[in-house]
Amino acid sequence: MKEFDAAEFSLDENSRLVILSGAGVSADSGLKTFRGQGGLWEGHRVEEVATPEAFDDHPELVIRFYNERRRQLAEVEANDAHRAIAKLQKEMKERCFLVTQNVDDLHERGGAEKVCHMHGELLQLKCMAGHKTRISGEQNMDMRCEECGGYLRPDIVWFGEVPYFIDNIQRKVAECTHFIFTGTSSQVYPAAGLKGLAKQAGAKVLNINLEIDEADWMTDYYIQGKASEVWPKCVEEILSLEYSKA
Repeated sequence: MKEFDAAEFSLDENSRLVILSGAGVSADSGLKTFRGQGGLWEGHRVEEVATPEAFDDHPELVIRFYNERRRQLAEVEANDAHRAIAKLQKEMKERCFLVTQNVDDLHERGGAEKVCHMHGELLQLKCMAGHKTRISGEQNMDMRCEECGGYLRPDIVWFGEVPYFIDNIQRKVAECTHFIFTGTSSQVYPAAGLKGLAKQAGAKVLNINLEIDEADWMTDYYIQGKASEVWPKCVEEILSLEYSKA
């Protein structure tokens, strides 16, 4: 693994890029990260707020927990990493596939037009039949699905559930020529398997993170630093090279 070199990474008109983003990208906007001291889950065991069983046993607690997350999301804005990623996606068009582990809408607010949310969306509810409803404020126990009248739950992929769009995500990764993971350790499955799948397919793999595992043999290049600080420069270097836009 070595430091990023835009010329060696060499995106061109035939390149197919997959970007996998995680909590570290949104953390630069002020959102709390997925666990850890002072993190999102403090005060709640995971089993109490993020499993289907938890929702069955005490839906009020789960709903209150996600209402708190929506309130926090409303207080933050997209950062320069979100905007830089959106700029790269806009330049590459269909050749750039953005998939995120984040359930917030900051990529969209940063200008991204197509975002694959593999863990669901915080601003969405769903019923047991799979009908989905957008929500901007708080959920309450009286809300019902407009299509079938069923109970609504947060549209979040909880522990023990299969991530959304996983077959399509894996297909995109298996077909890509370049793979970037950012704001995520890429150590929790199934997302962790995407890096290896990309490497197996012969793609060039770039890690953009605060902490870098120098022994990671599946990664070719790295940029160490805060996502909001390094992404704008990375995209500028990539786009400064001459390649035809599809």
